[in-house]
Amino acid sequence: MMRKLVPKIIRGFVQCACVTYCVYEYLGDIVVCSGPSMEPTLYTNDVLLLERISVRLQRLEKGDIVISKCPNNPEQNICKRIVGLPGDRIRDGFTVTTIPYGHVWLEGDNRNNSIDSRVYGPIPQGLLRGRALCKILPLRDITLFTTKFAT
Repeated sequence: MMRKLVPKIIRGFVQCACVTYCVYEYLGDIVVCSGPSMEPTLYTNDVLLLERISVRLQRLEKGDIVISKCPNNPEQNICKRIVGLPGDRIRDGFTVTTIPYGHVWLEGDNRNNSIDSRVYGPIPQGLLRGRALCKILPLRDITLFTTKFAT
């Protein structure tokens, strides 16, 4: 009896690990924010539900909040808002930048305290990890994000 039980337990563990990996890699994740760049929309220690399908299908819109690998430090993630899509022209002071194909322009909501595309330039879409669906913690501030761009 014990000989038959051990393979079932191992098989169940492997199946659970595979499903967990697939959910994390292809569907979504939970992330914790840090830093002031998205204030007042998001604060340090806010917890977000992230979905990866929009990034994979390239169904992103201006106004979406995304998590991306930092262009200067790939071990760090950044949370920013999409301000421009491929082909858009972004004016920053006297400079006009046309966003190339396969890139997006990301900016923090706290423009005075954000290192973003104004420093990095356009961000390759390959660095995007996912789109924030909603803020789930703290409970008093649960928020469903929409893609309506706040100006």
